Amino acid sequence: MKQLSDAILSEEHRLFRDETRRFVENEVLPEASERDPAREEMSTELVDQLGELGFFGILTDEEYGGLGLDLKAYAVIAEELSRGWLSVGSIIARGQSLPGATEEQKRELLPAMARGERLKAIAISEPDAGSDVANMRLRAERDGDEYVLTGRKTWCTFAKGADFILTYAVTDPDAEPAYRGISAFVVEKPPGTFGREGLGGSAIDKIGYHGWKTWEVDFDGVRVPADRLVGGEEGRGFYQIMEFFEEGRVHTAARSVGLARGALEDSIEYATERVQFDRPIAEFQAIRHKLAEMATSVEAARALTLLVAEAVDDGERANAEAAMAKLFASEVAEEVTSEGIQIHGGYGYTTDFDVERYWRDARLTRIFEGTSEIQKRIIADELLP
Repeated sequence: MKQLSDAILSEEHRLFRDETRRFVENEVLPEASERDPAREEMSTELVDQLGELGFFGILTDEEYGGLGLDLKAYAVIAEELSRGWLSVGSIIARGQSLPGATEEQKRELLPAMARGERLKAIAISEPDAGSDVANMRLRAERDGDEYVLTGRKTWCTFAKGADFILTYAVTDPDAEPAYRGISAFVVEKPPGTFGREGLGGSAIDKIGYHGWKTWEVDFDGVRVPADRLVGGEEGRGFYQIMEFFEEGRVHTAARSVGLARGALEDSIEYATERVQFDRPIAEFQAIRHKLAEMATSVEAARALTLLVAEAVDDGERANAEAAMAKLFASEVAEEVTSEGIQIHGGYGYTTDFDVERYWRDARLTRIFEGTSEIQKRIIADELLP
């Protein structure tokens, strides 16, 4: 079926979409179908391929070794990768950018990030500070030419595998308002281990998102050189977080569309092959109507996501609109993947079909990168005085 979004995609966007789709069919989907039901992480070979193809540098300026593409291209590619495996559509964000970094830090880190050679994890949330970012408690105290980080972070995906953890900490506990006392640090570590003094982690057991692990990370007097302060100025961390929210919400909306599309396409295939009462279930009106509603929701979610991406690319402020895209697409993802399971019947509740993976992962999209409730608050704040 032709995608209506083709009307707002350039030839270059469609080229990247089609190339990514072939990569997903040949490399991502086979690995996802094998590894995810066994709760195995994506292979290093697959991550290396993502780096070689430039997926970690989609948004990185060409002067830093990236592709220098726009947010719309990022959304298109993220949808395709997530249609194969949400974890793969997500890991590409571990390159791309380093908000607030100095020119020197950009030239040092971004080229290797764009190649997939130095990938980051992001540590913002804490056990008592999730959506309430300003309530974080991890402290970073200056000690000569170093900062000493003490505290705990949670929901830090890829923390063990990363080359460094972009860690947000309180440098001024007396700041008013509190968010002005938050700073960001590049905490470097050997990839695949927490092997540096004072740093440790324990894996969080999740119901989905199995392509990579999520961690609770302990900082017990971790020493970080002062030049690892992102931007070189204390108190800028909260603003740096805000800097990538529009990008992050569009990314999550696109990932949600990918999951929903996976459920839709798999359900169409299943419905045409599954025979009951001597005919394919695709001939039954109840199934046909389900598929029609699923397809309509997917098209609407994609269109909204791409229009918001286009607005951001045009330099427009799109805070509420990005929240709308994230809210709508994530709600669509859960609904469509659930209907996909219903169409598959009892088989949909097994790990024999990918639709159950889409459903488990879709439930997360309503939570991470800001819950649906937070998105509604953002939208309402724009609408009402």
